[in-house]
Amino acid sequence: MHGIRKAFPGVIALDGVDFDVDHGEVHVLLGENGAGKSTLMKILSGAHRRDAGTISVDQREIDISSPREAREAGIAIIYQELTLVPQLAAAENIFLGREPTRGPGIVSRALMRSRARVLLDSLGATFDIATPVGQLSIAEQQLVEIAKALSLDARILVMDEPTSALTERETRALFSVIRRLTARGVAIVYISHRMDEIFEIGDRVTVLRDGRHIATREARSADRRELVRLMADREVDEQVPKSMVPIGTELLRVHGLSRRGVLHDISLTVHAGEIVGIAGLLGAGRTEIARAIFGLDRADAGELYVRGTRRRIRSPRDAIRARIGFVTEDRKVQGLVLGRSVRDNIALPVLPMLNRLGIVKRRAEHSITDRLVRDLRIHTPSAEQLAINLSGGNQQKIVLAKWIACNADVLILDEPTRGIDVGAKQEIYALLGALAAKGVGILLISSELPEIVGLADRVLVVRRGRIAGEFARADATQERILACAVGA
Repeated sequence: MHGIRKAFPGVIALDGVDFDVDHGEVHVLLGENGAGKSTLMKILSGAHRRDAGTISVDQREIDISSPREAREAGIAIIYQELTLVPQLAAAENIFLGREPTRGPGIVSRALMRSRARVLLDSLGATFDIATPVGQLSIAEQQLVEIAKALSLDARILVMDEPTSALTERETRALFSVIRRLTARGVAIVYISHRMDEIFEIGDRVTVLRDGRHIATREARSADRRELVRLMADREVDEQVPKSMVPIGTELLRVHGLSRRGVLHDISLTVHAGEIVGIAGLLGAGRTEIARAIFGLDRADAGELYVRGTRRRIRSPRDAIRARIGFVTEDRKVQGLVLGRSVRDNIALPVLPMLNRLGIVKRRAEHSITDRLVRDLRIHTPSAEQLAINLSGGNQQKIVLAKWIACNADVLILDEPTRGIDVGAKQEIYALLGALAAKGVGILLISSELPEIVGLADRVLVVRRGRIAGEFARADATQERILACAVGA
């Protein structure tokens, strides 16, 4: 790719970028959210049309104006945002539009399922391939996406944050697949914010910043701190900071929360200024606890108290009235209305407080949203910009902003830094510290053990839908938490 340029309304996403990848190479594309990584790959895959520049495959210049043309050129991409049909099973998603047949117009479902099973087995997947993917976990859906790309037998494979929702075991299986592919000569473009992966799987590293090519380095000789500095154009500390603030009165008490086959006798408390971490393996029940507290899933038993008063939370509306906020795991599907503006998204949960006789008080709405855009440093041309046009880190700030606008006393965060870069992570960490200092109680769910250990005042470990252990901050180490999570 040479001299690639792309502009969106109010934003120059790419400004003359050069990028190449060789046969049998893993070339890591690195940069902060909004640097242009995904846009560059969407141009390569035909999802976006470039404004200027050239693309050559095997030293032959080609014009890619659609995903079909990219596939015909041997290019496949696994997007960070999953592109699956929730109602269809894994095999049907993997071969959608390319179903194997046993005669003219007759789909061979047996052959389709057997091919899908082989692909998923190679990735270490164990779920039933007949299950609609909408019922699978995010990690399992990610494996279906990877299998779909592998089924194309591509010569150039782009992976955009492929391990963001995978366990350690699933990540190891994916790396084995990548090594087998590169041994066959497949070129891999790998986008990740996880620095350890870069040095383990990468051959070369290219850094983008503000839509420009900054540097390319050999992965084996690259310096970690230099790469972070090149990404951010400033020194960024990768350590997880925890502001020590006084722990105040009890804000939330959950007692005996149960949901048949999912949660068993969950009891926990969150105090003002306290960050309580929830750790555990994927599928252990962490997200299910959050959904039950927020009223998204109906519990069969249990009691919930907010500031000492028993509350019946039967819906998110009840939770919002109790001043509980929930930053969901999947911000694009569950946390944002992507086709609406930054302002609309921030104001959405507070509209009942901003209207009079059904008419929204625009001056009050603008005052709240403009302040939060400024205070949270949401990088946008204006508050009228559509949320879909912003980077992942800025989208996550919008989700946080709407609950801050609600003056939530208790904030539940499910994977709040998933898929965002190191610089944006530090801003989120600083924001959580500031909220705790103001007396907000935070329930933090994260698969990143350094994040849990660094931020939490207490850590609860969930295993098979139960609280399996609790650690004070002084006793919470990654080794102890992991041992508890696996039942060791």
